[in-house]
Amino acid sequence: MRAVFLDRDGVLNKAVVRDGRPYPPASVSELEVLRGVPEGLASLKEMGFLLIVVTNQPDVGRGTQTREAVEAIHAALQRTLPIDDFFTCYHDDADHCDCRKPLPGLILQAAAKHAIDLSQSFMIGDRWRDIESGVSAGCETIWIDYGYSEQGPLVAPDARVICFSDAARWISEQPPRHPGMVTLSGHMVTNPSAPPKN
Repeated sequence: MRAVFLDRDGVLNKAVVRDGRPYPPASVSELEVLRGVPEGLASLKEMGFLLIVVTNQPDVGRGTQTREAVEAIHAALQRTLPIDDFFTCYHDDADHCDCRKPLPGLILQAAAKHAIDLSQSFMIGDRWRDIESGVSAGCETIWIDYGYSEQGPLVAPDARVICFSDAARWISEQPPRHPGMVTLSGHMVTNPSAPPKN
């Protein structure tokens, strides 16, 4: 199974930008799906991809947001977009979890649950953490560059675009990669979620 992993804020819905940095909407009332996202997701579904959101929501761990509010936003997105699943990290850096991007934990959890071949999958994000998590998991990566006032990816993405429509179009133009192999920490290893060769 192939998947496109999607960051949430700034990729699917509009981020709230303050002082050049993006923040999540506080509630469903602030939720605004970005232009081109429904059409782009529909085209990716037609290509046979699972669509899986992998999102850091550290405001829950910081006590400035509730898990219920985050889940309400996810439910609202799933009502209007063809999302197959959501994987959320509610921790902050100080928690030293294995799921907060740039670590690949959320992607690996999704791959295990849905039998995803990471070598045939993609990660779309608008921040350096998204790109580095995708690279660590062995996915091809697409960076939507909004020119935030923060560092860019330390690892070069496979593509740099300015909107979701361009990201979906770039994926549609890529030839298949070698199945069953995934790069983790710079080493090529067999992807256990890939189907065995006959």
